[in-house]
Amino acid sequence: MNERPVHPTAGAITASVIIVCSIGSVFGQQATGPLSVCPTNRRYFADGSGKAIYLTGSHTWANFASDQGNGDPPAGIDYDAYLDSLVAHNHNFFRGWLWELTYSEQGRNGGPFHFGPFPWQRTGPGNATDGKPKFNLNKFNQAYFDRLRGRVQTAQERGIYVSIMLFQAYALQLNRNGADGYPLDGRNNINSIDAGAGVDANTLKIAAVTAKQEEYVRKVIDTVNDLDNVLYEIANEGGDYSTEWQYRMIDFIHRYEKSKPKQHPVGMTFQHRGGTNAALFDSPADWVSPQCSDGYIQDPLLVADGSKVMIVDTDHGYGWTTLKKDGPAGQQAWVWKNLTRGNQTLFMDPYLAKIAGANSGRNSPQGTSLREAYFGLSPDPYWETIRLALGRARIYAQKMDLASATPRSDLSSTTYCLANPGREYLVYHPGGAKSLTVSLKEGRYAFEWFNPTTGTVGDTGTFTVADGSRSFTPPSDNDAVLYIKGNQ
Repeated sequence: MNERPVHPTAGAITASVIIVCSIGSVFGQQATGPLSVCPTNRRYFADGSGKAIYLTGSHTWANFASDQGNGDPPAGIDYDAYLDSLVAHNHNFFRGWLWELTYSEQGRNGGPFHFGPFPWQRTGPGNATDGKPKFNLNKFNQAYFDRLRGRVQTAQERGIYVSIMLFQAYALQLNRNGADGYPLDGRNNINSIDAGAGVDANTLKIAAVTAKQEEYVRKVIDTVNDLDNVLYEIANEGGDYSTEWQYRMIDFIHRYEKSKPKQHPVGMTFQHRGGTNAALFDSPADWVSPQCSDGYIQDPLLVADGSKVMIVDTDHGYGWTTLKKDGPAGQQAWVWKNLTRGNQTLFMDPYLAKIAGANSGRNSPQGTSLREAYFGLSPDPYWETIRLALGRARIYAQKMDLASATPRSDLSSTTYCLANPGREYLVYHPGGAKSLTVSLKEGRYAFEWFNPTTGTVGDTGTFTVADGSRSFTPPSDNDAVLYIKGNQ
């Protein structure tokens, strides 16, 4: 059997021979938008031209608005190198992280950590609990917003969409400490704005705190509204106590952007602890990231029904221990199963983080950065399988007319099928069975087999079929993807 690498922008049935790992030199066109929910298929967003877009990628904790590290101040990652990695893997989306505490004693992921910069100036008088000047919540730190804008612009030029995380609820819930310097804690600002030492900032209990948060959100929107590659995420992993607050913030963004030239999608991600997927689907959000363990891991039985754009993220339930237990084969299967069930996928990638403590088995980057001891020099190759799987799945999402494609488990014996009957079928074969069947409409078709493990196209050909099922023999007992396109 002759196999060839498949180009990420190749046509339906192609003879192009371009190595997938070299795509960074030929891919990465500017991200266009702004994105809006595709009117004909609400499982996906559409760009400014109306074309349905498949979002997928990997993200990491120190990749955007806040630097994170053991040093004070922390040295950030090489942002351009991070984008290089995304483009090289054919990723087009990441969650842009921020942190709201100035200091965290969290040791299980390699801390204690220092964070910065922050949206407000530290003018004093007096010192905050971290020993540095208190924040003035009436004076924005323009350098913070300039950096945020610059990073979104750079990503746009590389063909990457960015979800701007607005609040870091996880840290408020689980990382508060006596020296955390949290700006909205009354001990740490000169403005008598006091959310206290707990999680009340992520509720609607204190009107003055909510008002300051809305001020900040307006500033973010004013900073990036003209950019096309923007999405918003309200908060990372706030508990179930944050539901009403998150709903209000979603509505606030929608209302405020109505007065602006562009409108961007607003997302709500799974609430930890105590959250439910129902709270996401009941929300006014345009997109959601559900709890992976609720039917989206080894066999994603839950099919995207179009009620929300759904981006399934390993950060919410598919933890690193389960990922490693399932192994590279299981990780790869997770990506393709979700693609054919109408879901988009994200990987919480530890990237260069040198994780210690209880999570020390999570990541082993090679070398140590001289700028910041928390970072290695090159990513752990163990996670390369899932990184590649995300980009390879996107190759086929790009081939298809997603605006017309729906999950059709009834059309394939494997149950993993994304189809526009009579025109296109994408079938994932998870291995094991000697053959599979696809229910096709009468017509003439072209087909190709894709090896998701090697990134190569194998057998190709054409056939004619009367209305009914047709049997196909996979090239091997392992994973395979079958792409069928009707000749119109």
